[in-house]
Amino acid sequence: MKKRTNGKFDHSGSSFDSFLEEQDIRGEVEAVAVKRVLAWQLTQAMKKQQKTKQAMARELHTSRSQLDRLLDPQNTAVTLDTVTRAAQVLGKRLVVKVVEPVKRKAARAV
Repeated sequence: MKKRTNGKFDHSGSSFDSFLEEQDIRGEVEAVAVKRVLAWQLTQAMKKQQKTKQAMARELHTSRSQLDRLLDPQNTAVTLDTVTRAAQVLGKRLVVKVVEPVKRKAARAV
């Protein structure tokens, strides 16, 4: 990576993934992104079924504050069991896959 004269890195031509890896935050960013999607999907299903947080917490046999943590897009500390139970309460199922990383294109010569 080229360094500019003003001391900042020139990221032109680099991918966002490589930037995240350089900053050593890729795993954390991906975890938050996945959690945001899960929280959004659960919230949308609750809205579609007109299910309140109180009713959802009752059906999950948990507290409202625990449900708030589950639906918090920034809180990645939830278990697969909790997400699976929430999906089941909403008549859904959770699908988790482990896939190969996306292959990056070789950097072009300048």
